[in-house]
Amino acid sequence: MTLKQHLRRPLPYASLNMTLILIAVNLGVFLLTNLNRDLVVYLAMNPVFVIQEGFLWTLFTYMFAHASLSHLFFNMLGLFFFGTQVERTIGSWEFLLFYLLTGFLSGMASFLIFTLTGSQMVFLLGASGAVYGVLFAFAAFYPDAQVYIFGILPIRSFMLVLLYTGMEIYSQLTGGGGGVAHLTHLAGFGFAYLFFLVRFGKNPVQEWFRR
Repeated sequence: MTLKQHLRRPLPYASLNMTLILIAVNLGVFLLTNLNRDLVVYLAMNPVFVIQEGFLWTLFTYMFAHASLSHLFFNMLGLFFFGTQVERTIGSWEFLLFYLLTGFLSGMASFLIFTLTGSQMVFLLGASGAVYGVLFAFAAFYPDAQVYIFGILPIRSFMLVLLYTGMEIYSQLTGGGGGVAHLTHLAGFGFAYLFFLVRFGKNPVQEWFRR
């Protein structure tokens, strides 16, 4: 079996409501960090702590900690609406692999960028990188699905990804939306794109621009 065949070997299909399990884990972590705020330091990713204190696990755990109830709510809302359908399409185990890998790699990319740019006092937390990846996956499988912005304005899912990409790039370049990890969001899209190329042999962006 070639390397390509190994990389594209599908995981057994299962229907385990993994989306709801991930939401429950995020809710549980949020409750714990509210009971003990010191826990956030051990879960959020900070470049200094990773390098000097060896907090390597935070490259993974950052995606389960949230700064506020609204931060948690909107991330979990996106995960529920888009993740449920993506999970049904590829199965629970493949979805879990996609979610965790996209989130972890987004954290790694953010760590490298923060370190190289000297942004040492940044604390990265939240599921946004992984959730943006899930939105990308939804648009890859269902590009013509209608998504309603603010519950009112309809837009096709692939156009929403392109719109968010433009907004995140603009905000990053202009410094808008302070406190929002625009690079992590973009990394979520980027690694989701790579996942589709490597794992499924599918180029969603190329297909979108052919429409």
